[in-house]
Amino acid sequence: MTLEPQSQNILQQFIELNLRPIPILSPQQAREQLATISGFYPPTIKCDRVENLTIPSPSGNIPIRIYTPSANTLLPVLVYFHGGGWVLGDLNMSDYTCRCLANDSKCIIVSVDYRLAPEHKFPAAVEDAYTAITWVSANAEAIGGDRDRLGVIGDSAGGNLAAAVSLMARDKQTPALAIQILLYPVTHYNFNTESYQNFGNGKFGLTTEEMTWFWHHYLLDKNDGKNPYASPLLAEDLTQLPPALIITAEYDILRDEAEAYAHRLQQAGVSVHLKRYAGTIHAFIGLASVLDIGKQAITDINSVSYTHLTLP
Repeated sequence: MTLEPQSQNILQQFIELNLRPIPILSPQQAREQLATISGFYPPTIKCDRVENLTIPSPSGNIPIRIYTPSANTLLPVLVYFHGGGWVLGDLNMSDYTCRCLANDSKCIIVSVDYRLAPEHKFPAAVEDAYTAITWVSANAEAIGGDRDRLGVIGDSAGGNLAAAVSLMARDKQTPALAIQILLYPVTHYNFNTESYQNFGNGKFGLTTEEMTWFWHHYLLDKNDGKNPYASPLLAEDLTQLPPALIITAEYDILRDEAEAYAHRLQQAGVSVHLKRYAGTIHAFIGLASVLDIGKQAITDINSVSYTHLTLP
């Protein structure tokens, strides 16, 4: 297989931006650089209601953004965690994706602005993610949602957080989750998979050096990388977890660890729908405004989530 034309074109556009490599930047410089290319991301699309709130946590308030489609009944809720290697990103990074999901899936989407590293090392982001899902569960009806149809979703580092809070919710026995949707998630503090070896050289977007940089800023020390809330693939017990939709990209260094997690979940008796999208790159769903394959993935997400979040 080769890169499909639209994905190849996107990579070329990023190359032409002449951005400085993330691994030579400080986290603040990387954030400033990301802000300079905000125009590359799609314009806002209409959603029936969008509301910014803050929710309380032991560490201070957590900003969230709630996307609510028009409805006359309580709706399923998906709590969304954005990507960015735990160091970059905010509510605006995933705004287009969240609006698409809310409009098309007829779910309420609650996007979470969790604390970023290195100012807040692991497990701060996981703790914020868990605080968010417990708050949404407790306040679901107040925001128009059905707490019995609650799920989590995240992309890349956000997919890591979605997997981690699914484990945490099981371990703490609350809240009940109906589905976990993991979009090309990070699942293992490890850089030696075949997909790392084949696609980590800078020709396909996300690089090995970048992932090493992200992990370095996220973890307090390497031993934290063995914690299953940082590396869900290392969890000894993956039973009694919610059904999973796991999406991977053919030319993504995270492909193999994400698919390995899917297979381990299946071995543990968890219902898993795994789909690899051929010919495309990491973060392709976030580029759905310009990638047809990203649009298709959003349609597939909505189809699978509908199955698990529809009342019997």
